[in-house]
Amino acid sequence: MKSFARRSVLATALAATALTLAGCGENLGKGQVLNVVSGHIVMGATPDRPAVGYFRVEGGPVPVELVAVTADLAQRVEMHESVKEDGMMVMKPLLRAAVPAKGELVFKQGGKHLMIWHINPAAVRAGKLQLAFVFTNNNNERILFDMPIKEAAAAGVDGSAAAAPAAMDHGAEPKKTAAAAPAKTAATPEPEMDHAAMGHGEAGDTVKK
Repeated sequence: MKSFARRSVLATALAATALTLAGCGENLGKGQVLNVVSGHIVMGATPDRPAVGYFRVEGGPVPVELVAVTADLAQRVEMHESVKEDGMMVMKPLLRAAVPAKGELVFKQGGKHLMIWHINPAAVRAGKLQLAFVFTNNNNERILFDMPIKEAAAAGVDGSAAAAPAAMDHGAEPKKTAAAAPAKTAATPEPEMDHAAMGHGEAGDTVKK
């Protein structure tokens, strides 16, 4: 009887060990998973200007690309990038952005960012907008993330109280300050240009910062 009991205990222990090893084998090599881990939206300085979105994506076990960001409660979402050309900062549309394996993709002020037109007032009142991030893996995997919405005058890039310049100057070219004229009245500033109506990629379609 004692021998049988010992064999039963040994069999139970071996079975438990096998289950543990199987569980470890299932997780082996998976490591960090692709995910949107943080972000926020800064509203435009005026209702006619688009909001700006910043976020951070952690890469998974294989490299992928972010190819689109969409929102059911916004008219349009586009990926843009601020780059320096001929000594000036210009904005260009961004069709895709690489997410390195086990690395990160960051959209931040002064670099890659989202532009979001006409967010539904219900989302603004709720203080968040759900975005769908589309990646080139698993048949264009979509990751949903609720982005907090901050007012332009009260939110910096990191959510601080500092103003967010990128959110305030999107949508229009800054007004030019006229030099004083000795015997004439000051020149009238040029009218603001609507970024939403501007094209991209042509010589006259850049936005000066």
